[in-house]
Amino acid sequence: MLKKILRILDEKERELRELERRLGDPEAVGRPEYAELSRRYAKLSELVRKGKELVGLLSEMDEERDLLEGTEDEALAAEIREELRRDEEKLRRLLAEIKRDLAPERPEDQRNAIVEIRAGAGGEESALFAADLFRMYARYAERKDWKVKVLDSHPTDLGGYKQITFVVEGKGAYGRLRYESGVHRVQRVPVTESSGRIHTSTATVAVLPEMEEVEVEIRPEDLKIETFRAGGPGGQHMQKNETAVRITHLRTGITVSCQDERSQYQNKVQALRILRARLWEIQERERRRALQETRRRQIGTGERSEKIRTYNFPQNRVTDHRINFTTYRLQEILDGDLDILTDPLFEAELERELSGAAEEG
Repeated sequence: MLKKILRILDEKERELRELERRLGDPEAVGRPEYAELSRRYAKLSELVRKGKELVGLLSEMDEERDLLEGTEDEALAAEIREELRRDEEKLRRLLAEIKRDLAPERPEDQRNAIVEIRAGAGGEESALFAADLFRMYARYAERKDWKVKVLDSHPTDLGGYKQITFVVEGKGAYGRLRYESGVHRVQRVPVTESSGRIHTSTATVAVLPEMEEVEVEIRPEDLKIETFRAGGPGGQHMQKNETAVRITHLRTGITVSCQDERSQYQNKVQALRILRARLWEIQERERRRALQETRRRQIGTGERSEKIRTYNFPQNRVTDHRINFTTYRLQEILDGDLDILTDPLFEAELERELSGAAEEG
């Protein structure tokens, strides 16, 4: 993979030289594409700088290994080994930066994320697990300085959720959370179980980018809008007014409901936010079908039926099945340190994308 990255960096340096030539043309300043060429030049300049730093670091490490092999002085050898260790750590960080810079730009990655969590198999324990996942994402958002707004929720008497839909507002939210789509499995002793047996339950997560009105067309004649009274668990908090809203998209059959806002208008606005994201999901699924090779390189398909992760409480273990990654830091992850899982996923997807780019090159 290192050789492939170096080859790609050589190609980027040639592209940078070509951009310099084009931008140096006096007539280029007035052309419409000048701003985009300048932006591309700035990005490539930084990437090429890191590439030269990488080549220099690799050369230094080769010299250190040669010195280590040729010395019989144990004190000097220990000093060289320590220097080599520091350089290996520097190499790891630099390669991670370069891989991120080489990753294809996805415009939707910078958007807000709409997240839907549904309880699956396991009854009340599944609903409690859905609540745990919601808290995990909320704490992760707090670490990233993002905002979380609940759009619709159906809580249970024990504090779980049959379903909860919320938006995570912040630059890059979808890009970091898109790996979460799929079936999450938990193995633990339920609070509802008196015999102490370990049960397996599931919850389903769907993550979609929030789309603007102009990007996903919704025609009023395609909508069936109904109102009803909002209510909490067990019939609590019943309202006399019909503030909750249910919207059915007649062409696709998609139904969305919202009841957490105080007014019918606000619930309608939030329901349309979710509907736009769902319609985008259908369009994106069709696009992915036409790009089978691209899908092959992705980490998972993002389908809601795909089992992606297991949370094993007795062993304090979390396993992501898409990349066979296991960590024993369950509590840290549930407390919002989700980068423990998303960073390896990001790295694995970049490896595949860069491998494909090198093969095509």
